Order: sequence, then C-alpha cells, then structure tokens
Amino acid sequence: MLGQLRHETGIQAPATVVWQLFGSLELGRLVEKRLSNLFEKIEVVEGDGGEGTVLNLIFAPGLGMPSYKEKFTKIDNENRIKEAEVVEGGYLDIGFTLYRVRFKIIENGEDSCIVESTIEYEIMEEAAANASLVTIQPLIDIAQEANAYLLQNKQPKDA
Repeated sequence: MLGQLRHETGIQAPATVVWQLFGSLELGRLVEKRLSNLFEKIEVVEGDGGEGTVLNLIFAPGLGMPSYKEKFTKIDNENRIKEAEVVEGGYLDIGFTLYRVRFKIIENGEDSCIVESTIEYEIMEEAAANASLVTIQPLIDIAQEANAYLLQNKQPKDA
C-alpha cells in the first residue's frame, strides 16, 4: 500500500536563505534546540550533511516510537530539494517498507518562499492499519519554527 501526505508552508525569507538552513545539518540543530516537544536529540551517526549522511532521531517521550535512523538520499542544491529515508527502526519496525521525507524550497518572490513538505510511504498490507500513524504535522512544525527562527535572525538588507 502506497501513501503520500503533502503540505505547503509560507516562509518570510528568501529561498536561498531558507535552503541554507534546510539543505544542511543546521536544520537538525535548530529542531533539536527549539522543538524539544518532538525531539529529545538528533545525532549525526555518519556524514557531513551531504547525501549519505545518517542521523539518529530520538523522539521526546510519549510520542509513540523511541527513535529511528534516517539517511539523506537526495540533496539537490539547484532545485532546493532534500530527501531522507528511514533506514533503521521506527516505521520500518511496524510494517513500513519505505518512509521518505522531502523538503522542497520554492521561490515565491524576493523575500519569501514556500516549504513544500512531503511524506511518501509504502506499507505491507498486513500492517495497513499503521498507516494512520503517519502525520505531516511534525514537518509543518519544523517549517513554522524555521520561519520564526529566520524572522528573529533576519539580517538588515544593508548589512
């Protein structure tokens, strides 16, 4: 069984600035610091933030699953697309054969852009009920927190 969830969040910062955050390990540091209600810790297992980087995401207690490892499978700087797939634990332990997260940064004028967040998944038929556990809300929270962070740390145009 295949599934997909998608959401678009407006960001009040230029696409190039937003991509600097989303296309790097900086996003994980921001999320760990500012979304402790979702993530207890985000550890770099291997890599430098490029394709092939593996992260261990440890969730806050009470969120249903303790942790999983994800691998950056695509980082397209030209089109501002980053994809990560769960490679160990988490969704793979409850019948999913694929769980992929994608962020795409879409230019929307000089000083704003859109973060298109997508979750794609495949799940075995016998575990189909677990598809109801998939939610786009954490990705929405990440995009909204990124917007708040970028607004707080906005550089003056003259700088």
